[in-house]
Order: sequence, then structure tokens, then C-alpha cells
Amino acid sequence: MKNKDTESPFFKTEIQVQWGEMDAAQHVNNVNYLRWAETARIGFFEKLNVLDLDFKILGIILAWQDCKYIFPIKFPDTAILTYDITSVFNDRIHGECKIYSKTNNKIAAISKSTVMAYDYNKLAKAEIPTEWKEQIISVYGKQIIDLG
Repeated sequence: MKNKDTESPFFKTEIQVQWGEMDAAQHVNNVNYLRWAETARIGFFEKLNVLDLDFKILGIILAWQDCKYIFPIKFPDTAILTYDITSVFNDRIHGECKIYSKTNNKIAAISKSTVMAYDYNKLAKAEIPTEWKEQIISVYGKQIIDLG
């Protein structure tokens, strides 16, 4: 798939669409797009190598998510997922997952989300650690950080 949006994201992966993901309307059920966005979001942070994915110290927690459905994906197909950070604040990180239909060579959905750092010892949200910000800056540059 040649598409400028899918060629340069920090995180990109592909998922085979399963027959059981379709609904009575004969396309992938909407909840699966949110699951795919979660896969991309966790994959992004895993690649960034800053998270405790055992969730014992400090990890991320989803605070908000939406999804704009643009084109229905059907079986058989491959969903191409990209994920990038759009902005970082002291207490939250905004990101965007784009979901493409490989078969149809077009965008199918855009899911935006907000995650927060979560301290699993205190059972409370935490400030975004400097280490995370430094890793994100190394990928995107300082313009992505908003300390307001």
C-alpha cells in the first residue's frame, strides 16, 4: 500500500481481519476498530520502550477515546494501523490511530485518544515522567510538548 500517511509513522502494524469481527451489517463491527486502536496505542508505547507493561509501577491508562468511521472494512482484508503522538502535556498525552483497509487502499477510521500516566502503587494518576517526554521528543522534536 503506497500512502504517504502509512509510510512515515513511528508505529505501524497490520492485523488480519477475522470473519467473526463482522456484524449483521456485513462489515467489521465498530467495537473492533477501538480494539485495533488499543493494539496500536500499546504497540506504540512498547516500541517507545518507556512503559512498565507488567503494570506494577507506572503505566498508561486510557482517559478518553473517540473514533470517526470513514469506510467499512469487510472480511477478507488486512487492517493497517498507524499510531502517532499529537501532543504531550504534564498530565496527559494525546495520540491518533489511523486505520486503513489494505484491500481497498483507503483510510477506514481515525481514532483519537488521551492517555495518562498511572501509578499502580498509589492507584492514582501521575505526572508524565521526564523519561517519557525525552523519548517522545527524540521521535517528534520539542514542538510536540506543551507544558501548559
